[in-house]
Amino acid sequence: MEPDLQGLRAFVAAAEELHFGRAAARLLLTQQALSKRVRRLENALATPLFARTTRRVELTAAGHRLLPPAREAVAAFDAAVAAVRPPAPATLAPLRVDVFAERFTPLALLRAIAEREPDLGVEPSMRQGLANALPAVRNRELDAAFGRVHDAARPWPAELAHRPVTVVAMYAFAFEGHALADRPALRVADLREAGIAMPDPGGADEWRAYLARLSEDLGVPVRYGDVAVGVRDSARQLQRERHAVAVGEKDIDLPHDPRLRQIPIVEPTPLHVWSIVWHRENRDPRLARLLRALPHPDAPPDGTWLPDEDRAALNQRL
Repeated sequence: MEPDLQGLRAFVAAAEELHFGRAAARLLLTQQALSKRVRRLENALATPLFARTTRRVELTAAGHRLLPPAREAVAAFDAAVAAVRPPAPATLAPLRVDVFAERFTPLALLRAIAEREPDLGVEPSMRQGLANALPAVRNRELDAAFGRVHDAARPWPAELAHRPVTVVAMYAFAFEGHALADRPALRVADLREAGIAMPDPGGADEWRAYLARLSEDLGVPVRYGDVAVGVRDSARQLQRERHAVAVGEKDIDLPHDPRLRQIPIVEPTPLHVWSIVWHRENRDPRLARLLRALPHPDAPPDGTWLPDEDRAALNQRL
């Protein structure tokens, strides 16, 4: 077989994390891309390397045997490349950026920037909510964090700066067999009747507040289930629904499931604003490069809904 360094690197990351989402984020890949690389390696070796269930990922016996030499092979390649490249400064730590979770837009933004500027040296973390990440930005454990800034902290820490970087449309999600699953679009009036059902947001206070604002402003009932342990657990909660729908951003990176329907919401379309937060005293030039590379979104169009503070921040055209 031909050498497959990409496959070995994906395998090592997945074997060390035992979680394909975290492994993909570590390599700045989508989960689908990482899974494809692992499958390609398994096909070439004609043996499965992972045993996957709905709750966990484990190495097979072949995976356990492959891991030590795979680590050595990846390390040997990296050492060979380093031998002919100028050495990086020994004291330069990665730029630490929280992306909320592996399936959301911030990781895709960060991945695109890392592809354009591979020397930036970014290390993503996932704290499942900006409210959880803010203390680490304040004490400089993190260089930056993505999230919805309004309702993440009251009062807002004076030493932290922020600006919007992107706006995403919110879609409805329902599984095949749901009463609304085959609709080409759902009006907010439809949501008032059906309702929204979500896993409990846990420590993501700003996401809970966003849904509360949506419920209050648009008259859509929202209820919560249990805290979901991973994407599959979220899917299991949603599969039980026959009346309410879930909501999430349009381009969310979910494992492919042909039974899952993503339905546009209209009249009006709810929007969600992602911002980046950083410490005002952080003088790392790579942070400045990251901020320059991130987009500046336009003001929201007509026919959309946003909480008032989010709309005001966009209208300032920061």
